[in-house]
Amino acid sequence: MTEPASRKPRPGLGRGLSALLGDSVPEAPISGAPDTSSTPGVRTLPVSAMAPHPDQPRRHFDEDALEELAKSISARGLIQPIVVRPHGHSYQIVAGERRWRAAQRARLHEVPVIVRELTDAETMELALVENIQREDLNAIEEAEAYSRLINQFGHTQEALARLVHKSRSHVANLLRLLDLPAPVRQLVVEGAIEMGHARALIGAPDAERLARVVADKGLSVRDTEKLAREAKPAKRSGGAAAEAAPRNADLAALEHQLGDVLGLKISIAHGAKGGTLTLTYSTLDQLDMVCQRLSGERI
Repeated sequence: MTEPASRKPRPGLGRGLSALLGDSVPEAPISGAPDTSSTPGVRTLPVSAMAPHPDQPRRHFDEDALEELAKSISARGLIQPIVVRPHGHSYQIVAGERRWRAAQRARLHEVPVIVRELTDAETMELALVENIQREDLNAIEEAEAYSRLINQFGHTQEALARLVHKSRSHVANLLRLLDLPAPVRQLVVEGAIEMGHARALIGAPDAERLARVVADKGLSVRDTEKLAREAKPAKRSGGAAAEAAPRNADLAALEHQLGDVLGLKISIAHGAKGGTLTLTYSTLDQLDMVCQRLSGERI
């Protein structure tokens, strides 16, 4: 049944790929221009008839793993179809670029596909969910995908959290990683440091140098947090260096808790006559989220 062109129902992304694939039907080889009919099922397409999506969340492909998959495909064929959408006179890959790359290495001429009519936003959502379900994305790739869905398609952090079945603080904490210098983010992509190390370096002076120390010495996350604290310059009073007063453990824990809830950097300064609570945001979306929470509006 053909769906109205003006409004298409959103795919059941939160239910996983099974909801996308649906019931398979006998394979029907096709070729030539894109078939825009909405008939469901698996068909075959020439490998050369499709191309990757330029905004695919996954950027890093492990060469050894890709070669291993190519050998498996060469021996057993490509079992799981690639999801594509019509794009001009060809097709654009929505989910399965790694399988497509491996199929090329295995010298396959045709591969099984499922053709779906998807908007740009739905394409990004589906690619993100598929990669997260397979745990194929590193923290930076996942954060960049969230950022694109927020900035290009108007998603909120709350909506993204529901989409990928993770907490809103998880989404917010990943987005904070994008504040790190590019060389530090690259170390996360390469697997030289992990997400916990990178989070500890947010806001630290000379984060790039510290990240390389962490990678070279194989420091733990706790050691990285200590290294970042020690790198911060001591406050000066009366022209002389003053010893940094030890942080109140309760206040530090509260900062961390509020930071996880809001996904922002939180600073609490408390004194005998009161204190200040400082929220640091990096995007207008984050500021809007804070304003909605303070005003009691529905997010």
